Amino acid sequence: MSPTDIAPPGERFNFAQHLIKRNAAHGERAAFVDDLGTLSYGELAERLRRLAAGLKALGLRREERVLLLMQDCNDWPVGFLGAMYAGLVPVAVNTLLTADDYAYMLENSRAQAVLVSGALLPVLTAALTRSDHEVQKVIVSRPTAPLHPSEVDFDAFLSAQSPAPRPAHTAPDDPGFWLYSSGSTGRPKGTVHSHGNPYWTAELYGRALLGLREQDVCFSAAKLFFAYGLGNGLTFPLSVGATTLLMAERPTPQATFRRLTGGVGGVRPTVFFGAPTGFAGMLAAPDLPARDAVTLRLVSSAGEALPAELGERFRAHFGVDIVDGIGSTEILHIFLSNRPDAVRYGTTGWPVPGYTIELRGEDGGPVPDGEPGDLYIHGPSSAMMYWGNRAKSRETFQGGWTKSGDKYVRNPDGTYTYSGRSDDMLKVSGIYVSPFEVEATLVQHPAVLEAAVIGKEDADGLTKTKAFVVLKAGQQVSEAELKAFVKDRLAPYKYPRFIEFVTDLPKTATGKIQRFRLREAESRAR
Repeated sequence: MSPTDIAPPGERFNFAQHLIKRNAAHGERAAFVDDLGTLSYGELAERLRRLAAGLKALGLRREERVLLLMQDCNDWPVGFLGAMYAGLVPVAVNTLLTADDYAYMLENSRAQAVLVSGALLPVLTAALTRSDHEVQKVIVSRPTAPLHPSEVDFDAFLSAQSPAPRPAHTAPDDPGFWLYSSGSTGRPKGTVHSHGNPYWTAELYGRALLGLREQDVCFSAAKLFFAYGLGNGLTFPLSVGATTLLMAERPTPQATFRRLTGGVGGVRPTVFFGAPTGFAGMLAAPDLPARDAVTLRLVSSAGEALPAELGERFRAHFGVDIVDGIGSTEILHIFLSNRPDAVRYGTTGWPVPGYTIELRGEDGGPVPDGEPGDLYIHGPSSAMMYWGNRAKSRETFQGGWTKSGDKYVRNPDGTYTYSGRSDDMLKVSGIYVSPFEVEATLVQHPAVLEAAVIGKEDADGLTKTKAFVVLKAGQQVSEAELKAFVKDRLAPYKYPRFIEFVTDLPKTATGKIQRFRLREAESRAR
């Protein structure tokens, strides 16, 4: 299928209604399967319309935001699509953050209601206490304790409503939903996507390049609040009438194996979406399933560069290649990718048809093949802006082009190879980590004078955080104590995996830490 064969959305287009219409003929088919049961396409359509009616009954108005802080389960797509159906804007947020993070997101998004998992209600409550922003209603999915009068059970909220008779009259370019994107400094950025953007990623990548089909069962280790996971587990499978297997728990190798072998819900995925760190953990696990225990026909990877050796080991064991690609929150999904019938391990493949790639030098001009350049993308799924951040919006969204912040090299065969970040951000287990944030936390410890954080490759060639720490005169602290100190103050995935105590740090004449010197020394030591 060529991009020119894909009809653009009409003048009126509501993405939730688009999915309802596309799947109207097979309402009994399973749309989602989670740990507690199955949600059919017909049930999904009815429940999301009930939620839309309930949110409107609260007095929420067009384009007002609804914070979505939920673990992956059958209620997640109901909440996300129900808000879009009503012309509201769901703000899907990372479930691994702190109360301070959520307090900021509540205030920044001005969310008027919150959809939250019962297991996450305590951290939301703490966030609401710390925030000056008030929400009209907290709707709790699968509560684990008695609810406060200001809170309502998700199922009860839906049962009290009749399904909304029609969707909001939205257009492809109307705001559809937000995702938060991390930055090298400062707070996360609210990335605003339109109703049309998930249509384009599903058509250009999920359907045309990956070849997803209605017979597939899709399973994504990446959660739905990630742009990658949102496509894998919701917009792609629903666009072709497939089934998605959802998992609330952390994607440990054992949890992943239970799903791949049909141990949850009795269905075995045919398509698995993972990330390199997860693949490395799977291949190292003693209980790695045999090839004939799974039914995989397609495996996708993104989030961080896939080492060639990992892909080759996975193929040798399971008999299927890993299709590696790169996407971003700003573009919504993958724009540069290998293909199921053409995999070049060690590269990120070719531009996805429908997207144009340019590598530019510091002067803004093109760079020749073989030389690293800043990666720019032109395509139909680029975000509209960062909410309330004009400077960053101008820096990233430049006319029809989106600056990714990644450096790449173009190879003679037209493939592209990852060459690092344009800033100091690190991609750890598929999630961006700011060195500045970790350093600022380390120096809060009374024994620490200063710290610098870089990326360090582990035995599988995957990036982990390493901190170089200078202690104050006469002070002592253990590596384990410093790791625990950071874990207590930041989201757990941000703590440094390695710590090296040093007497000083390399600096410029003006006193700025030279992280590149530390990276060079680390490279020589390998």
